[in-house]
Amino acid sequence: MLVRSDPFREFDRVFAQLVGAPGTTSGPSSMAVDAWREGDAFFLALDLPGVSADSIDLDIDRNVLSVRAERTVKHENMVLTERHSGTFSRQFILGDMLDLDQIKASYEAGVLTLRIPVAERAKPRKITVSSEHTLSAGDSSDEGRVLEGTAT
Repeated sequence: MLVRSDPFREFDRVFAQLVGAPGTTSGPSSMAVDAWREGDAFFLALDLPGVSADSIDLDIDRNVLSVRAERTVKHENMVLTERHSGTFSRQFILGDMLDLDQIKASYEAGVLTLRIPVAERAKPRKITVSSEHTLSAGDSSDEGRVLEGTAT
């Protein structure tokens, strides 16, 4: 029997495994993530099926959120393995308008959910305008303010 051979097909398969492309059975893998905003908070949901909550590590350094988790192989004599094991990691650069001191995390049914509130300074607010007095450059009053300027 003749078998048609494509030397690049095997190279592509090995390369895909090394970089963790979808559908491969070995190599590094990243966490699938959904992100959305609800009201005054942003949410991240990361898929980590089969990961123990104890192995999840969350760190914030400046405005970079790092998520790291590990799934270990439970059986030494595996006959077939299609689920990734080892260390999973992902980093997110968070905007300055988020309150990084108030992040909450929960882990349920293989999904890590992070709630990141919007900082107070980034929330929309009303500014009152009064015509009772003019402000000087050194006035730090919290009362109503008159806006002055010239049109050009």
